[in-house]
Amino acid sequence: MSAANSQPSATSPSGAPALLPRHIAVMTLALVACSFAGNHVAARLAFENGTGLLLAVLCRSGVALLILISIVSLQRHSIRLPKGLGRWQLLVGLMITIQSLCLYSAVARVPVALALLTANTFPIILALLTWGLGGARPTLKSAALMLFILSGLVLALDLPGILGGGVTVTDEWWLGIAFALTAAMALSVAFWVTDHKLAALNGSVRSMFTMLVVFIAMIFAGVGNVLPGGMALPDALPGWIGLGVLVLLYGSAFSVLFITVPRLDMARNAPVMNVEPIATLLFGWVILDQMISPTQMAGGLIVVSGIVILTLRKSA
Repeated sequence: MSAANSQPSATSPSGAPALLPRHIAVMTLALVACSFAGNHVAARLAFENGTGLLLAVLCRSGVALLILISIVSLQRHSIRLPKGLGRWQLLVGLMITIQSLCLYSAVARVPVALALLTANTFPIILALLTWGLGGARPTLKSAALMLFILSGLVLALDLPGILGGGVTVTDEWWLGIAFALTAAMALSVAFWVTDHKLAALNGSVRSMFTMLVVFIAMIFAGVGNVLPGGMALPDALPGWIGLGVLVLLYGSAFSVLFITVPRLDMARNAPVMNVEPIATLLFGWVILDQMISPTQMAGGLIVVSGIVILTLRKSA
């Protein structure tokens, strides 16, 4: 999930603004999720018209960085990192850099909804990573939910049809799915480090440094020509529109989320953000003419519902 890229704190200190009525909070989060979904669809449009991958991430992270600098400045937070946290903050920034690049790489190769559904399986990877690093072992119910989510992903990707020979996919398709899974793994590592090493750091400050690392990494990657054509400008008007819209939607969603998060009761309402893949499916159909089969739609619903249930169990 794109909103998770910066993971604003779900808790607010004593004396924080009163929570919004739940229906307003839910509508706000749904709007944010739809904006993030539109950002990915706009990215695909930009990539199809010559826009470089590094340029898209650079523009997106640059806007997010400006927003976060403004928020940190207005709230007058200290930007001094406590001793020993610098290396963990750098690691989070690098993981989000990898996540951003891999997710956009997936979006450029497979239907946008499938890329998002695959990447949104990160809660499973996070649960297993936490267990492997000495955390709580997943309960039998949680393990069953994970298998439920994975079964939905199998249907969403139409693996039975592919393995049975009834559906033909290209090497680029497989590469796109691999990129989406890599994005999920990178995001899981970023969340684990945030929860276990950076939890005491203010959410806005932590996110500002994270976006700073992403922004600087994109500049170095572009100057070093790490990815040939990565800084290419759009070669047609739709590409410019896609680039402008992805920056606008991401920046708007980012702003709304960080400004209102203390009043959204995220511990209770965060599962609403899982409408992002569904919105992506709708936008991808309307704007990009990307269609998936009824079986894949059913698999997508299984994935989303399973993740919502898993999230609700964790926040209970």
